[in-house]
Amino acid sequence: MRRRPMARRLSLLLTGLIAGGGLLSGCSRGDQSASGAVNLKEGVPVGAVLALSGNANVYGQDQRVGLNLALAAVNGSGGINGTPLRLAIEDSGSDDPGANAAMTLQINRGMLAIIGPTLSQQAFAADPIAQRRGVPVVAPSNTATGIPQIGHFISRVSAGSGVIAPLSIAKALQLNPGIRRAAVFYAQDDAYSTAETVVFQKALSDRGLKPITVQRTNLADSDFQSQISSTLALKPDLIVLSLQGVDGGNLVRQLRELGYRGTIVVGNGMNTPNIYPICQKYCDGLLISQAYSPELATPANRAFVQAFSKAQAAGGKGTLIPPQLTAQAYTALQVVAEALQRLDKRKPLKGLSAAAARTALMDEILGGIYQTPLGEIRFTPEGEVVQKDFFVAQVRMNPGGRSGRFALLP
Repeated sequence: MRRRPMARRLSLLLTGLIAGGGLLSGCSRGDQSASGAVNLKEGVPVGAVLALSGNANVYGQDQRVGLNLALAAVNGSGGINGTPLRLAIEDSGSDDPGANAAMTLQINRGMLAIIGPTLSQQAFAADPIAQRRGVPVVAPSNTATGIPQIGHFISRVSAGSGVIAPLSIAKALQLNPGIRRAAVFYAQDDAYSTAETVVFQKALSDRGLKPITVQRTNLADSDFQSQISSTLALKPDLIVLSLQGVDGGNLVRQLRELGYRGTIVVGNGMNTPNIYPICQKYCDGLLISQAYSPELATPANRAFVQAFSKAQAAGGKGTLIPPQLTAQAYTALQVVAEALQRLDKRKPLKGLSAAAARTALMDEILGGIYQTPLGEIRFTPEGEVVQKDFFVAQVRMNPGGRSGRFALLP
């Protein structure tokens, strides 16, 4: 079942940088054609398309925090060679039409680059719009196979499922060499889930674990009792999930409530602390591959963690440990900002048309090497991220079962 389009989208057009909070700045409502000059009156315009409502809002909220922090860092250190970076965030909801509308709106507003959209499913719908209009897109969370291949103007800082998903399978078998029977669940109506499950199933087969059952679900599902019962009758000792946060959290909870005690490996769709209130104590023990570690001892990551912790403490938030989606969103805006700085020094933005600036900016994005919270990254000519550091974490829930952390495993 596909998610229903939102009745309306709330446009987040915020003005000014709030001191100490790293919060958002607004955007101009005026459209700007590609042939017109870059409008720098209110700052260098960069847009974001995030799922801030609907089922995927658990991801979009994490991403917004990362963009807030990156914006504060960039403008706090001089912006784009003395001109502030102006960030406009548009809510895409959690469906394809919302992403298409938000992407089109941001391009028409004259944004030089777009960060987003949140979901791979949305990216396959909306990114071709940016590609046709020659606008750089940097994806902070699209892991499905084929995202950079949409076109020259599409890149991502989120490593693909094929790179990171097999790591959690290997760790599960290392922790429990006796695993023999694996079952698989995936959301059949979601591009990310259908791509990731192929990677998971291959990783299992490569280790001699052909799945004993493959269960197809839908993103809107909330009751999995029938599928779980038929699966548990086959006595699996490993269950692998490619789902998003809400449906995945509910499935984990029901698996445990119905008596499953074996290992559970989950994919990138559940890589957010926002699953904790959903599966609660039953989240404990989940294994997941990660492209970010808050413990990475680099100057860029230490600065990011410090800024995140300070902002969370100031806002009275419980967790002081940044999640992966926040780090990746921060990285996406950092990449765009550094590329803009290099471009402006070579070809001042003030003298360029929007079309020329966008084309030159894409070349700068692809040609750079970046020291980020994710570690050092760069891009292939196709726009795929090249990253060195990956990790596997296990969820450790706190007493009470409402909060927890992703504990990195050796």
